[in-house]
Amino acid sequence: MSAAKKVSGKPAAEMFDDIPVLQRKWRAALKPGERLPRYEDVMLGSLGRLADHIALLRDDGALELSRSGRYVQKWLGEERWDIAVAELSPDCATALTEAAAIALATGQPHHASAHCVRDGMVRTYDVLTLPTASRWGATLVGAYINERGTQYNLLDAIFSATDDAVVSLATLRDASGKAFDLQIVHHNKSAGALLKAATGSLLWRRVGEGSTLLAAPEIMDFLLKAVSGGRGEQLEIESDGRHLRLGATAFADVVSLTISDVTALKRRDASFRLLFDNNPMPMWVFDAQTKQFLSVNDAAVQHYGYSRATFLRMKLHEIWPEDEWESHAEALERVGDAYHSSRNWRHLRADGSEIEVLTFGRRVAFDDRDGYLVAVVDITERRKAEARIAHMAHHDGLTDLPNREYFQQRLKQALDQAGGKRVGVLYIDLDLFKNINDSFGHPSGDRLLKQVAERLTTAVRGANLAARLGGDEFAVILAADVSPNEASACATLLIDMLKAPYEIDGQEMVIGASIGIALSPGDGTTSEELMRNADMALYRAKSDGGGVHHFFEREMDLQAQRRLDMELDLRRAFANGEFELHYQPLVSIASDRISGFESLLRWRHPDKGMISPAEFIPVAEDIGLISQLGEWVLREACAEAVKWPVDIKVAVNLSPAQFRSRNLVQVVISALAQSGLSPRRLELEITESIFLAETEANLATLHQLRELGVGISMDDFGTGYSSLSYLRSFPFDKIKIDRSFVKDLAQRPDCSAIVRAISGLGRSLNITTTAEGVETEDQLDWLRAEGCNEVQGFLFSAARPAAEIATLLADFGQRASRAA
Repeated sequence: MSAAKKVSGKPAAEMFDDIPVLQRKWRAALKPGERLPRYEDVMLGSLGRLADHIALLRDDGALELSRSGRYVQKWLGEERWDIAVAELSPDCATALTEAAAIALATGQPHHASAHCVRDGMVRTYDVLTLPTASRWGATLVGAYINERGTQYNLLDAIFSATDDAVVSLATLRDASGKAFDLQIVHHNKSAGALLKAATGSLLWRRVGEGSTLLAAPEIMDFLLKAVSGGRGEQLEIESDGRHLRLGATAFADVVSLTISDVTALKRRDASFRLLFDNNPMPMWVFDAQTKQFLSVNDAAVQHYGYSRATFLRMKLHEIWPEDEWESHAEALERVGDAYHSSRNWRHLRADGSEIEVLTFGRRVAFDDRDGYLVAVVDITERRKAEARIAHMAHHDGLTDLPNREYFQQRLKQALDQAGGKRVGVLYIDLDLFKNINDSFGHPSGDRLLKQVAERLTTAVRGANLAARLGGDEFAVILAADVSPNEASACATLLIDMLKAPYEIDGQEMVIGASIGIALSPGDGTTSEELMRNADMALYRAKSDGGGVHHFFEREMDLQAQRRLDMELDLRRAFANGEFELHYQPLVSIASDRISGFESLLRWRHPDKGMISPAEFIPVAEDIGLISQLGEWVLREACAEAVKWPVDIKVAVNLSPAQFRSRNLVQVVISALAQSGLSPRRLELEITESIFLAETEANLATLHQLRELGVGISMDDFGTGYSSLSYLRSFPFDKIKIDRSFVKDLAQRPDCSAIVRAISGLGRSLNITTTAEGVETEDQLDWLRAEGCNEVQGFLFSAARPAAEIATLLADFGQRASRAA
């Protein structure tokens, strides 16, 4: 019996008048406010003949049969009461359980249908379940069961429903007992349609005397062979453009014949053959049991190099490398109806070469054998390309050394495997490499870097690793529990090796190398710590002049931390307005009056107080803040100077970074315009480093500033190796004599000679000379005697805030009056 199924709509009147009667009785017994009617009001009283069709079910955790009428007992095949429903026959138990469960869940009557098969006949039953309340606590379900009138023969239904033609035949024998013909004793509708015969016209007809397809000689031979053989026989024929498959089985003199139209199947098979044979992708079919190749297409023959005949004598494992036999076999054991590669496989070609492939398969029937159709994708070249890409991702494109990312990975691995033993990191920076690039060009520089990489590859072996981190920076991992002495010896060897001459494009070139060394675990336990500390040690080696190696020291880390703190403080300081300008007077020797002020940047830190410009200016240059600071100084100085007497100038120092920004002229114009200061009252001080790079562009900028009317002064004159040549390049308004010459003016004849020479040079070129760092009257007398025009220094005043300038001017005015 099938599971109970809900019947949609009202049952036909001829089926049951009882069901609506019982449903009305259930609803009439349901009192307002109650979920279920009482059992006594529904199931007791005038049920009459209906009582024979009622079963009473008790739901007390498990469903039990409490009572059953005579009709129900016959349906159940069980006369006992008070037994679990689960003990009844499975078909009846399923129908009752499902219908009762739905009634209990909804609290409403539930009408379902159930089917059972008895003696080949299908019978249909109506099942109505009525949930009720019981005074004993448990819920009682009344189940009404009755058979509908409709019955049908199951076998007839199956045979009439199938699209296959089914024909039953009786054998006719001659006097000697030999079968010579067959008689049709039964057939289904599909047989009549397929054999093109009117309804009933085939019954009891002899096959051999008819005009149907069955009378064809080959089919008659097939049927008679089935009679004599008794086993199932198969035959395929083509008739009227259709492909038919005949199956015959004999039971004594009765033959059961099935005719299937396999035209669509044949067409699919033809399409399969077309797609298989002409597919450019290598494909084959192999036997699921024996693993023997059953068919291969042309693409497989060409790609693997085996002839078709050889292929069809082979089994699958013969194209597998022996070391993968086991893994291939295990993978095949897990194959279902369809599969695709969960990994790459290796296959052998006829010439012994290996290819990497992905395989995709599906279970198919092939020539009545269980097999698998397999398509193969050769990914050998793709894998090679992936390997090349992976190599490129981890190696430097110029030198083919490992790159920074791969270096970090290998260093992490070395530290993980060290187990507390020492791992060394050597940071290498080439000395004088920039000179090679600037003098000979980048192509020569690139060829030099390649030769450096070749030397490192030769020297660094085994578990150690050499890498290029970028530019002219390289690094080495020493992974084999290296001692400080061994690391030092390795660094010395590398420096000596890298400073040996190189031949590039017929030219001999010489560079050097500086190396910083960090050793785990003392200098760090992570790759990041070791690399950072080796970099700091390299910085120290470069500071010592290069060509040497230096070990990391903890003091370097403290200095680096202080530097980082200063960077953060500087950025905040600019945003918070912690910078201010102080002004040091420039005094004219001839008039003993203040001729101008040099603006000097000061940083008043909220916690650390005043910080020396010598400390923060280099940091501001490194972090790119100097241009913003320089612009602020220029605007602030102009805005302050406009408040002074009109004959007092202001001097502002310019950094090389301001020239590199290429908007210096616009910034100066803007500062003058906003402040209203005359260009004649502004002096811009520069150092010779501005001339070291991009001379033409910088000279052009200086000329534009001169055209504005701004004065240009060369600061720290005499300390550079080519200051005199700069005087030829640009006509300065002022040159400032460096304080180092002024300091020992009275004690060292060479200093006085230099000061005399600079002063004389200024007079000859009509350039004002200003001496810095004047602290004593003796120094002032010497400078006056040598013809210097202007002085500044502590003898007159240290740099003062803007608020004190008025007082300074007044004091000097009084001094000048007294002197007069």
